[in-house]
Amino acid sequence: MQRISWCFSVAVLFAIQAGVLQSDELQEKPNIIVIMADDLGNGDLGCTGAEDLQSPHIDALFKSGMRFEFAYANCPVCSPSRASLMTGRYPELVGVPGVIRTHPENNWGYLDPESVLLPRVMKTAGYHTALIGKWHLGLEAPNRPVDRGFDLFHGFLADMMDDYYQHRRHNIEYMYLNNQVIDVKGHATDLFTDWSCDYLKSRVGKPSPFFLCLTYNAPHTPIQPPRDWYQKVKQRESAMSDKRAKLVALIEHMDSGIGRVMTTLRETGFDRNTLVIFTSDNGGQLNVGANNGELRDGKQSMYEGGLRVPTCFVWPGKINANSRSTERMITMDLFPTVCEIAGAKFGHPIDGVSLLPLLKKETESLAKRDLFFHRREGGLRYGGLIANAMIRGDWKLLQNSPFEAQELYHLSADPLETRDQKMANKNKYQEMAKELRVQVQRGGSVRWQKPIEKQK
Repeated sequence: MQRISWCFSVAVLFAIQAGVLQSDELQEKPNIIVIMADDLGNGDLGCTGAEDLQSPHIDALFKSGMRFEFAYANCPVCSPSRASLMTGRYPELVGVPGVIRTHPENNWGYLDPESVLLPRVMKTAGYHTALIGKWHLGLEAPNRPVDRGFDLFHGFLADMMDDYYQHRRHNIEYMYLNNQVIDVKGHATDLFTDWSCDYLKSRVGKPSPFFLCLTYNAPHTPIQPPRDWYQKVKQRESAMSDKRAKLVALIEHMDSGIGRVMTTLRETGFDRNTLVIFTSDNGGQLNVGANNGELRDGKQSMYEGGLRVPTCFVWPGKINANSRSTERMITMDLFPTVCEIAGAKFGHPIDGVSLLPLLKKETESLAKRDLFFHRREGGLRYGGLIANAMIRGDWKLLQNSPFEAQELYHLSADPLETRDQKMANKNKYQEMAKELRVQVQRGGSVRWQKPIEKQK
């Protein structure tokens, strides 16, 4: 990490000497931290209504900034939403319509090597960039974090861990420091927290601002909290099922880690000029005890419970505390928002829009736009085909399985998606179905799978 930091500092120094960046300009730029949880349900925080769970540190973030009441993940599963965060695009348009996995025969995405990722853009604005935690966008060059613009990667390269303490997937070690495999001890949540705190301390006195993505594996399966955290929850909530208690303990353990990161941010003095964004990559997984509030269904689903995620923005002195927005936002909006705040310019097309006018209270609404959700998956449940959805105004069209009919709901009148309006509003259904097909065609023009060699 020292060599990377030294090389980056030299590059920034040359930029300053060339007049591209001014040293005082760099000092005024805010640091930016994006914290992404994995499979955190919309109702699984104290601040979002959970009565059997304690999340004081994340709750404090929500109270300190702007909460988005209608925040959506780009997809109800991991890889596509992460691709949208990194590119500002619909995931199928950068080659990630589904989950990138370790086995080629069950892999449903390949990040387009030509796509421009957020860390590379941020570096043009003088930022040091780091990803600590889960990557899940490629296992080999050219799609590892440092290949795609991060100055530092300290985390898990693959999808889910088979064990939070062993950090392996299919018996392969995927914990990395940059491009080198490392064998470390400890619970993954603790490791990612420790490494993030160490990173913040390492940036003290550096001339350049930092952009840190802290992407926890928690509370993704396996639901494996430290034993003492589980026992604490069981003692407090004696009537809670073991299944629910394990998930609650895993979330509370992550919340404690985020608290440590925020404490380090204050101790280093960075809190005065740092934007912190908190979100999740998709809704909670119901069969392991997740709570998505009153929303229908959960992870993997195109219903609201699979797509709506807890999201807030905290920026002292810039974003009002205890503020809320009822505008619909989506993961890919983080790309242009972060870039605008950082003064990072890009010239390629994206699909997200900057939320900065909402954050600064310059407006209460964004320009009207359609939102699309797209997922390709295998197995007998999906067969390698597509499930998708579209939101236009208050109307939502979805096909939750490629083997089921499309459904149409009016979200303001029926937020729990209980009354299919397809037959009663045939014109709206036909109008939206046509637009959804166009989006499917757009995604169909992008390669999403590496060639698979035939097994002998």
